[in-house]
Amino acid sequence: MSWGDIGNALFGGMSRYGDILALVQNSVWAGAVLGIVGGLIGVFVMQRDMAFAVHGISELSFAGAAAALLLGVDVVTGSIVGSLIAAGLIGWLGARARDRNSIIGVLMPFGLGIGILCISLYNGRSANRFSLLTGQIVSVQSDQLTVLIVLSAIVLVGLLLIWRPLNFDSLDPQSAAARGVPTTVVSFAFMILLGIVVAVAVHIIGALLVLSLLVTPAAAAMRVSTGPIAVPLLAAGFGVTAAVGGILLAIAGTLPVSPYITTLSFLIYLVCRVIDGVRRRGSVEA
Repeated sequence: MSWGDIGNALFGGMSRYGDILALVQNSVWAGAVLGIVGGLIGVFVMQRDMAFAVHGISELSFAGAAAALLLGVDVVTGSIVGSLIAAGLIGWLGARARDRNSIIGVLMPFGLGIGILCISLYNGRSANRFSLLTGQIVSVQSDQLTVLIVLSAIVLVGLLLIWRPLNFDSLDPQSAAARGVPTTVVSFAFMILLGIVVAVAVHIIGALLVLSLLVTPAAAAMRVSTGPIAVPLLAAGFGVTAAVGGILLAIAGTLPVSPYITTLSFLIYLVCRVIDGVRRRGSVEA
C-alpha cells in the first residue's frame, strides 16, 4: 500500500465521519443539554438519597410514553404526564425515606407492567417500541431538540429559584424546617422538576439508561469534591462528557450509542472512586 492509499483511506474516513457528524448534530446538542441538566439535578438526587426514585419515575414515564404510542398521541406528552404523576405521588406521599421507598417499590412494577401491556398491544414499528427502553438519541429531530431545550431551560430556572432552600433542605432537613424553610413545598417542587427531566431523558436515552446521566455523573463528582460550586460543575461536565463522548464514539463504530454512554459514565465514576480512595489512603498515612 502506498502513502497515497494510506492518505486517501485516512482522510476519506475523516470525511465520512464529518458527514455522519453533520447528520447527528441535533443528537450531540441533545446529549450536551441532557448532560448539563442531568448532572445538576443529579447532585440533589444524591444528596437526598433518591437514586431509587429516579428509576421509579422512569418506569411511570415509560408507561405514559407507551400508552401515548398505543393511542397515537404525542409520546413526549405521555412521557411527561407519566413522570409528573409518579413525581407528584412520591413527593406527596413519601415525605419519609421509608415511605418513599415503599411507594416507589409499588409504582415501579405497576408502571413497567402498564408499559409492557401497551407495547404488546401496539402494532406499529418495532423500532418505536424498542426506543422507549433504550432511547433514540441518534435520531433527534429539530422539533424534539427544541422541546428538550425549552423543558431543560424551565428546569434550570426552577432549580435556580429554589437552589438555596433546596440545598439547605437536602443537607440538613431538620435544621431547614426549624429555620422556617418550607420543606414540603421545596421537596414537591424538586420532584416536579425531576419528573420533567426524567421524562425528557426517557424519550432521548430510554427508560433503562436514565440513571447513567441523572445519577452516575453526580455520584462521581461527589467522590472527588465537596464544594458547593465544584460538585455541580463537575457533575454537569461529567454528564456532558459521557453523553456527547458516547455519541461521537458511536458514530465512528458499529455499536448502538447506549453502551458507549453508559460505559463512559461508569468509567468516569470508577476513575473518581479510585482518586478518592488514593486521596483517603494518603491522608490516613499522613
